[in-house]
Amino acid sequence: MSKDHGKLHWFDEATDAPLINDYATRLTGFMEAMADGKIEAHELKAQEERLVELMKKVEPELPEKIHGEVTKLLCELTAYNIMHTIHEIMAARPKTKFRG
Repeated sequence: MSKDHGKLHWFDEATDAPLINDYATRLTGFMEAMADGKIEAHELKAQEERLVELMKKVEPELPEKIHGEVTKLLCELTAYNIMHTIHEIMAARPKTKFRG
């Protein structure tokens, strides 16, 4: 994890690969929710509450000029995470079909 004075970089400087997923795996709430391989409704709700709390804290601090770009960033990150998750699920599926 690359840090400058406590700043976490969003991508690997050598490969340009996003590091956000790596950071997410270090979140206690996320790891506890993922431990049994399924996400319960209360775990999803708790994650939503953490997200909303942080958004409410950060949004007012953003200058108007940056707010739109950060909003786009969050949307692109959400799309990437969904696509990445589906890709991983598809890659984990068996390659052969049952021919019984």
